[in-house]
Amino acid sequence: MNKGLTFRMGQTHVQKYLRPLLDRIQRGEIDPSFVVTHRLGIEQAPQAHEIFKHKEDECVKVVLDPWQ
Repeated sequence: MNKGLTFRMGQTHVQKYLRPLLDRIQRGEIDPSFVVTHRLGIEQAPQAHEIFKHKEDECVKVVLDPWQ
């Protein structure tokens, strides 16, 4: 406590970067597979949240796929 630490944080500009990043992923310029550890159907969203929240099964990022 009181160690003179300073934390500076901010929000990511998701709306600004989402479309350009998605376009680059679709063109194959970026491969996000290194961070996606779980892919579940949309109906499994509550289960996905629990897995992520408790870091079960070495979960880093869950992708909800409506077509799965």
